[in-house]
Amino acid sequence: MLIAVIGVNHRTAPLEVREKLAFPEWGTTEWLNKLLAYPGIDGCALISTCNRTEIYIAPVELDTGMNSVWSFLSEKSGLDISEIKNYTFCHTLYDAIRHLFRVVSGLDSMILGETQILGQVKKAYEMALEAKSTNVVLNTLFQQAITTGKRVRTETGIDQNPVSIPYAAVELAKQSLGSLDGRSVLVVGAGEMSELTVVNLVANGVSSVIVSNRSYDRAVQLAEKFEGKAVKFDSLFQYMSQADIVISSTAAQHYVIKPQDIEQVMSARNGRPIMMIDIAVPRDIDPQVRNIPGISLFDVDHLQNVVDANLAERRQAAVRAEGIIEEELNEFMRWLSTRFVVPTITALKKMGEEIKQRELSRAFNRLGDLSEREKKIIGSLANSIVNQLLHNPVVNLKQYALTPEGHLYTKITQNIFNLEVKGQQGKAKGLPPEKRKKFAACSGSHVNWEHTTNL
Repeated sequence: MLIAVIGVNHRTAPLEVREKLAFPEWGTTEWLNKLLAYPGIDGCALISTCNRTEIYIAPVELDTGMNSVWSFLSEKSGLDISEIKNYTFCHTLYDAIRHLFRVVSGLDSMILGETQILGQVKKAYEMALEAKSTNVVLNTLFQQAITTGKRVRTETGIDQNPVSIPYAAVELAKQSLGSLDGRSVLVVGAGEMSELTVVNLVANGVSSVIVSNRSYDRAVQLAEKFEGKAVKFDSLFQYMSQADIVISSTAAQHYVIKPQDIEQVMSARNGRPIMMIDIAVPRDIDPQVRNIPGISLFDVDHLQNVVDANLAERRQAAVRAEGIIEEELNEFMRWLSTRFVVPTITALKKMGEEIKQRELSRAFNRLGDLSEREKKIIGSLANSIVNQLLHNPVVNLKQYALTPEGHLYTKITQNIFNLEVKGQQGKAKGLPPEKRKKFAACSGSHVNWEHTTNL
């Protein structure tokens, strides 16, 4: 079984593209079921955060599976497949596994070692389980990835110095406004990111917290934690005129704060400035708002340069984390390779046994009456010949199974011996040179195709 990931993140695409490819949490089950219905998808899981969208699949056939994902993303976003390919990355097997382990460990985040991603990956896996879109391979992959993320944090302390997205937002406010003592903040949205941001704001001196959310009850719950005030969403702009800082992080798929709204707010404030930080993807605040006098508007792409103080220690921890990831990766590959190669070895031995029995039956029929001793000698001879012929292919296949190219050797063995392996498409299809290049380019793995002649 192959593993592949196609995704987009803060390095591969600008915010306006990422927000079109983002998936709201409330619709994840429906989208996973849609993807599972596409050709070539045996299992799938979806990670969608403020800075990344990644789709992990267990494809029955690599090209078909990846083309299905691109078609799926095109259906969701309305973008052409060619445009999506320009902004997405793709990894297969060894590199896909390493990528997930690095993501869950915080090594692929905008802010190195961020804490939230571990919980986000865990939540994504739980939602895939609820949607029943995973299979044994993806289940084991995500379970080991989550274990790896926990181990990295425990053994390296990479998340000890806080530089998460909410922390970065607070640092940005401090850089812009100076001391936050006595300042007031209006938080739009009452989710986890909003709550974490308020925690940091209050810890840094903010004295007045106002929370507005479409679900008023949720706004009340969050406001009570900080002795703040909850306001209904339709009163949002009335209370915004009282705030020095606006933090917006909702799950809306459209702008909830528009220029005409802010112009009225600024009129009520007599021009007193407001700092606005939009940490939602898709964005909550229309970018045109930053053109209004007195408004300083920042979005998630501005957070990249906010926190530097703790990154030196995190980089040192990241080096140790890479070693842990390599250990966990090798362990998973041993499991996956064994799972993939054992059915092929079983099928190979079954084929040898069937040939042996068939030819023995023919020989005994031709030879006529034979004593039991003679039959035993002939049977032993046939058994020895089959075992010796299959010995090297079996031993070599077990050894190759522990390399990054193990699944390729396994499929080639299936193809050479015309093996029918349950769950692996029966007879494996050979890969012509043009597909070999495409596979290697997409996976990024160091596949030496010349070595396949050693089989």
